[in-house]
Amino acid sequence: MIRVAMLSFWHVHGKDYARQAEEHPDTQIVAVWDEDSERGRAEAAKRNVPFYEDLNDLLSQPDIDGVIVDAPTNMHHEVMMAAARAGKHIFTEKVIAATLREAKAILQEVERAGVIFVVAMRRLPMASTQAIKAVIDQGLIGDPTQVLVRDSHSGVLPTPQSPRGMLSDDFLDPEQAQGGALIDMCHSVYLTRYFLGRPESVSAILGYVTGRKVEDNAVLTMHHASGGIGIAQAGYVTAAAPFSIEVHGTQGSVLYSESGIGEFMMRRSKGIQASSRTSSSGPDGKLRILSSQLEGVEWEIREIVTEATLTPFDQWVAHIQHGTTADENNEVALDLTALIEAAYQSMKTGQTIRLDALKTE
Repeated sequence: MIRVAMLSFWHVHGKDYARQAEEHPDTQIVAVWDEDSERGRAEAAKRNVPFYEDLNDLLSQPDIDGVIVDAPTNMHHEVMMAAARAGKHIFTEKVIAATLREAKAILQEVERAGVIFVVAMRRLPMASTQAIKAVIDQGLIGDPTQVLVRDSHSGVLPTPQSPRGMLSDDFLDPEQAQGGALIDMCHSVYLTRYFLGRPESVSAILGYVTGRKVEDNAVLTMHHASGGIGIAQAGYVTAAAPFSIEVHGTQGSVLYSESGIGEFMMRRSKGIQASSRTSSSGPDGKLRILSSQLEGVEWEIREIVTEATLTPFDQWVAHIQHGTTADENNEVALDLTALIEAAYQSMKTGQTIRLDALKTE
């Protein structure tokens, strides 16, 4: 049994990861620390486990094998460096840290300590992601030239139940979060990088539709030496936008779309069951491929084989059990941190930012 401590419930998905740890047959939550002691004590009491006021006191406990880090983003470096030095395996919400320099320091400490480190990029192992990557790797679209990924929801739009939206003001605090929709809804960012590779430079546009202190609307453009362009869209102000991926190349295209969180929330507010989310004319979760490598000139529609894929948390547990490392996860996560840092620099300066210009020491 892997004994796990929850390090903060600040992140909106903190309780989700606690539930995964509680439901997994090989993990058990045995302790809680939180920078908000009142919140931490309440969460510890729910689980009948001890709450530690002092993080180092918790990390010194020999009966704790790993930690789940859902602390504010501006605390990631401090918390994860301490956890690695204490020899605890680490599962963390994205991003690794606010800067590439901090992220590299964390991964260096993780390697030195010999602990397992996994970042919760939930869409990376999904069947849809892997099916699209297989189409690219098979050469069906030729050389990729454009990738566009959109992932957004209505998290800050008012509802009868939540006049200021479902996301709390603490979660949208610029110091704690280190940003808004782009750094949080960064699935589109790491997927674009995954399909097109690491870009040379990026530029970003951020929008403030609802007047929050952090952006609620964002577009990040990635520029590649090959001439390829990646576009990642993220936002908290789209009521029904489907999650979508487009990959276009010199010999074809592959498209994918599914009902987004915003659409789900809209339908739920109207009392419509989740099973009714899609229609024959809407997002259907299928691949559409048009390629000069295939017969015919019509779009080929493929069902995605929904074989069970390990969630990032399941992967973390498996790596601990087998003594293996999450190399691809860590590589993509490191680039994600670099892309987000460069994006915010681009917004502040109004310039395109080269990734090789980011500070690493």
